[in-house]
Amino acid sequence: MTRVLSAGHVNWDVTLRLDELPEPDGEARISAQSSGGGGSAANTAVALSSLDVEAGVLGSVGDDENGQRVRDELAQRGLDLSALREIEGGTTAVKYLLIAADGTVAVLGNDGCNEAVRPDDIDPGRLDGVDHLHLTSQRPATARRLAELARSSGGTVSFDPGRRLPHRDFSGALSLADLVFCNDREASVVGELEPELRADCTLVVKQGSEGALAIAGEEEYHHAGFGIDSIDTSGAGDAFAAGFLTEWLDGDDIERCLAVGNACGALAAEQQGARTTPTQEAIEQLLHRETGSVDE
Repeated sequence: MTRVLSAGHVNWDVTLRLDELPEPDGEARISAQSSGGGGSAANTAVALSSLDVEAGVLGSVGDDENGQRVRDELAQRGLDLSALREIEGGTTAVKYLLIAADGTVAVLGNDGCNEAVRPDDIDPGRLDGVDHLHLTSQRPATARRLAELARSSGGTVSFDPGRRLPHRDFSGALSLADLVFCNDREASVVGELEPELRADCTLVVKQGSEGALAIAGEEEYHHAGFGIDSIDTSGAGDAFAAGFLTEWLDGDDIERCLAVGNACGALAAEQQGARTTPTQEAIEQLLHRETGSVDE
């Protein structure tokens, strides 16, 4: 079984459902509230595990109640938590997800100790036996060190830097990545760094309801996505990355990777919560139901 280590943020999420997001100086009614584990690294690892990939998480949580909840939830999913540090006296990062009835998301949060892992904290042998490293937002120097270790151990690397990409220098990690995931807003930043990317790096642009685009060398590929009634898009991007990676690691073509990634994102958007568990059966049903379906 393929082994993937997903590195980056591990959070506790509080989800607030609203009729609509408030205007400045405005007020919005909360129609429902829930809480559960979050963080892009953890969310992607959970989705990978549900797709029969052996997944682990590298990151940090506090030794507080939320940190224990996070660990318990991930352990129940069967993830390898040997690289998830518990910081003594630390506070687990909490993100507040404001989700409007139309699926629009706004995020508030404190950093807590979710970036406590520094380059010097990483065991040089941590990536031994890992087939693929998936990086998400974290300290740029830590991301680069992990990518270097993955490369030296013969593994491949993907990077989904997220919302903070415009404000942090991730060029070191990006230059070592085989795959870079971003959305339309982030794509312009990645484009400015294109000279530093590997010649064989594939750029994957997540376009929400419009599907996704992949650029590999001189070739461009597009999958239009699926017509769904979106409920919550907070976990769609991480689910997309998990679906795309699962197929890519199996050696499937880019068209298939995009289709499965979009299917996972669509399935995530049809349910509540940032953490989703797509299944192969549900993916195939969606692929064959829609006009954008593909055969294996």
